[in-house]
Amino acid sequence: MKITKFGHCCLLIEENGIRILTDPGSYSTVQNEIKNIDIVLITHEHGDHLHIDSLKTLLQNNPNVKIITNKSVGVLLDKENIQYTIIEDGESSSELGILIEGFGKDHAIVYKTVPVQNTGYFVDNKFYYPGDSFTNPNKQVEILALPVAGPWMKLSEAIDYALYIKAKVTFPMHDGILKDPTLGSSMTNKVLTENGLKFEILDLDKEYTF
Repeated sequence: MKITKFGHCCLLIEENGIRILTDPGSYSTVQNEIKNIDIVLITHEHGDHLHIDSLKTLLQNNPNVKIITNKSVGVLLDKENIQYTIIEDGESSSELGILIEGFGKDHAIVYKTVPVQNTGYFVDNKFYYPGDSFTNPNKQVEILALPVAGPWMKLSEAIDYALYIKAKVTFPMHDGILKDPTLGSSMTNKVLTENGLKFEILDLDKEYTF
């Protein structure tokens, strides 16, 4: 599996010739240029994960792409007449030979009166992208995209989550609000490494093979 990070939470996952993009949000711009995308996964409706104008551009450049998301995002896409497929918590589908599974129902609490639906996605029994949550998929994770910064979380929660999941490889994401993304990663790297876990910091626009 190859993974390229374009910024914050926009990732390109390549597996068996299938190209999957996650969360084309407002903190990244490569999604406006990229082509040959087969699937787009959108975890929730926040602008740093879903930028409608970017999504429209992506659809123009990739007219056959399939969007997978949840009902809350679907409400927004309906307004734009954008087609999508629902995969939510406990649901799964084989897409172009790649298993996509949904995990989790809720975004981590920003404030108790502002509930948001969030669906994490497990790709091909290898890669888990939780979106803005610390949902446990209750299965072995080979590669974990770990949120490390946000108004809804503490770094200690991210570290505890990574220690609990025990993925073979963990890398930081959701770090676009950090002026220097390594600030949130150095302590995480220290603790996870001391516990025998591999932590990989992904340089932007560089492809990694796991």
